[in-house]
Amino acid sequence: MANKATQIIYPRLTVYSDENFRGLSRTYRGNLGIRNTNFILGGVESLRFFSINRDATLVLFSRTRFRGNFRVYRGITNLRDLDDLINGNDVQSIISTNQLLTIAEIRRIQLTGILPRGYRRI
Repeated sequence: MANKATQIIYPRLTVYSDENFRGLSRTYRGNLGIRNTNFILGGVESLRFFSINRDATLVLFSRTRFRGNFRVYRGITNLRDLDDLINGNDVQSIISTNQLLTIAEIRRIQLTGILPRGYRRI
């Protein structure tokens, strides 16, 4: 029996259909953007973001397609409730990456709606 090396891909983003990490869940790995959280599990209400890279970036937007106001988190992040998180608005889209995204890069994504090369779009 041959040994198979297991490759772990970061970051790991787990989203939940209910607050406090309850309900249905789905886990995504790698660099990606979720354009509309309402299409995932009927709406994302809480999440866990994990990476061994302290520069890994999680960006939450108040509108779909990476528009509106945003909030940036770096490194391991657990958010029990996404309601009213961004200036009184719910989270509508998400970028999850193992890379350091600068504010300038995030603003470019916000302006164009286009993710960097190599990111999956969900």
